Amino acid sequence: MSQGVFSAECTQGVPKVDLFPPVSRPLVSRPLVSRLTSAAVEKRGAGTLTDPAVAGLMLRVRKTSTRGVVREFRFRYKFKGRTGVITLGHFPGLSLADARARAQRFRDLLQEGINPRSAMNRPGSAAAVEITAAGDSHNVAALIKDFTERHLRKRRKRPEYAERILQKELASWSHRDARTIKPREVIELLDAIVERPAPVMANRVAGLLSQMFRYGIHRQIVETSPVQLLFRPGGTERPRQRALDDQELAALLANVDEVTKRAKRTGIAIRLILLTAVRRSELTGARWSELDLEARAAVWNIPAERTKTGVAFSVPLTPPAVEQFKRLKRMAGRSPWAFPAEAGDGAVDARLFTRSIARHLETFAEHKVGAFTLHDLRRTVRTGLARLGIRPDIAERCLNHAQAGIIATYDTHHYLEEKRDALTQWADHLQVIRNGK
Repeated sequence: MSQGVFSAECTQGVPKVDLFPPVSRPLVSRPLVSRLTSAAVEKRGAGTLTDPAVAGLMLRVRKTSTRGVVREFRFRYKFKGRTGVITLGHFPGLSLADARARAQRFRDLLQEGINPRSAMNRPGSAAAVEITAAGDSHNVAALIKDFTERHLRKRRKRPEYAERILQKELASWSHRDARTIKPREVIELLDAIVERPAPVMANRVAGLLSQMFRYGIHRQIVETSPVQLLFRPGGTERPRQRALDDQELAALLANVDEVTKRAKRTGIAIRLILLTAVRRSELTGARWSELDLEARAAVWNIPAERTKTGVAFSVPLTPPAVEQFKRLKRMAGRSPWAFPAEAGDGAVDARLFTRSIARHLETFAEHKVGAFTLHDLRRTVRTGLARLGIRPDIAERCLNHAQAGIIATYDTHHYLEEKRDALTQWADHLQVIRNGK
């Protein structure tokens, strides 16, 4: 029997065996991410959890010192390569179902090529109407606009300050129907501001919110107010007592130009407030038309619309103050403003000087000058005038503080020469301590 016949016969009926079977890989069991439930949201511990029901929807749980456990819904998205996060609301004020619906609306906007954040901050746009619960006639952005135009601008001297606060602090509500804001959401908003920490700002926001919703009731935009507070969220505000002593003043005056050499106008602003005791906004809004620097008795006439008291105010200018204004004149060129803005035709934003001083505080501290604000310099002048023996009523008039009662009604004398004498004594005192005498 040949080998070939034997092989053929022997293999008949024998199952074929693969000597090199393919290696089978075991299936990896991956846990399925389940949809969130309201019960799970309520029990969830600290951390961040995504909800597969709507791509981008997240639940963030954190512990705070004042509110305990806070559960916050967020929407994370990517638009044109940049990642953004929008706070949707807090549980249980915002239910899980409503959070999903809101997140889905944002996802729809993304599909249409619209940035969700831009849309929700653009009242009146098609996108803004789409994500507003009951149309833009009732959304918070529209309420802020109506409240500002019909109320704040008629009753406040500087309504833009209040408007900026509302626009900034209520940005996450701008697309919301004002009628759906719950009292608990107001508390959470104010608590978050306190924790920044910004307790004074929390008090300002609380006051403006209360006024705005009362206005909304008056205009029949809302039926009730969600602002139901028993006390100020930021607590009782204690007035600042900070005033620089003579040692600090001497160090400040000796080093202010060197410390602010890259921000010369900040140094000039510090000197001018020390020499004139005017308010920050009065100084930064000064026009050259208000100043008479060449007269023998130089004076600065601030119009009523730019003073806090609403009364025109004359500031006698001592020679050191005139010198500082002339420095500004050389820097301002042809601008009508003493402190022109870097861009545009207006005056500089007064807040820029506040930030500039804050950036220089560490350097001032190296020269043994403690932390201070521009308003602390006004308080320093008032304290210094008292130490020099200046009559209290004259010292108060140097700061343009409103006079009380019958004095304000019947005494219309400007006390210009009395104020000039007081500020001259103060300028001489600053020169003495600057020279170390």
